[in-house]
Amino acid sequence: GASSLMEMMLYYESATHLDISSSSSMGVSGWQALSRLLRQSGCLWRLDACNIPLLEFPAQALSKALLSSRLTVLHLENTCLSGKPLFTLGALKKNAALQELYLCDNELNSYQDAMQLGELLKYNRTLRTIDLGNNAVSDSLEELCDGLRVEKSGLRTLVLSNNQITHHGMTHLKSVLFQPFLRTLETLDLSKNNLENQGVHMLKEPLMMNRSITQLSLAAVGITCEAVVLAEVLAESRVLQTVDVRQNRVLTAGLMALALALRINHSVLRLDLDQNPKEEKDEFLIEIQKTLLSRISELCAANAAASAAVAAAAAAAVAAAAAASEIDA
Repeated sequence: GASSLMEMMLYYESATHLDISSSSSMGVSGWQALSRLLRQSGCLWRLDACNIPLLEFPAQALSKALLSSRLTVLHLENTCLSGKPLFTLGALKKNAALQELYLCDNELNSYQDAMQLGELLKYNRTLRTIDLGNNAVSDSLEELCDGLRVEKSGLRTLVLSNNQITHHGMTHLKSVLFQPFLRTLETLDLSKNNLENQGVHMLKEPLMMNRSITQLSLAAVGITCEAVVLAEVLAESRVLQTVDVRQNRVLTAGLMALALALRINHSVLRLDLDQNPKEEKDEFLIEIQKTLLSRISELCAANAAASAAVAAAAAAAVAAAAAASEIDA
């Protein structure tokens, strides 16, 4: 059945997004047809093949297709990639079209998998997004960071959420956050890792110096009122736009520091915080927390309005210049 469908798609050349997720009963002929479709189709740009064990022949067929496919988005969540299957997909290193790769929930480990991921980042020149959420890469980020260190062609989004990473792993990550490395990285997601206060301290200086990251997620990383450190980052940053620090123990002192930092910062458009006052029994402190949360929202809204006004003025200037050019012509 899959083989017939793939042949029809190839004949009509109109399919742009194919989702075969959970089709675990697809056999050898189906994977051969999929491989042929991926190699020959000129309009198929996205493939979702989630919740299917990519063992042996499926991994080989997909790897063969990736050598020349025109896919730009590939979802391989929950496909048992750890170990040999990930090694088999080595063709990803030579792929010249793929821009977004999603490898969540694959139990990728800190040993051979981290090395393969590092090699992928080292040799692939087109990836813009790589999502490694919900794996077990842990603190062995050295190989991964070695690959990031030579990433000069445009990685923009790196997701490492829920990977059992602690502050020890930040030793490697902070070295690549400094310029001139990762000059194009815009989104960094470290949420649901046990970084704790020490990990945030280690990221402080590189984040203050980085000039490309606009979205940062530190949700549920085990920090307390170390939001004071984040406040220092916000006060210095001119590029951060969205920061997520929900599900942390950010109390009154931390909220106060963040509010003060936003009086200086003009780039942050959204600062995500838990809206319910935490662990304060004193009614006075609870009211202060509510006031601070409201003040932070107002400051972010003011930044957003100012940013929109600047964008509108720039667009008007461009339009005026174009009109003047037409008149001169």
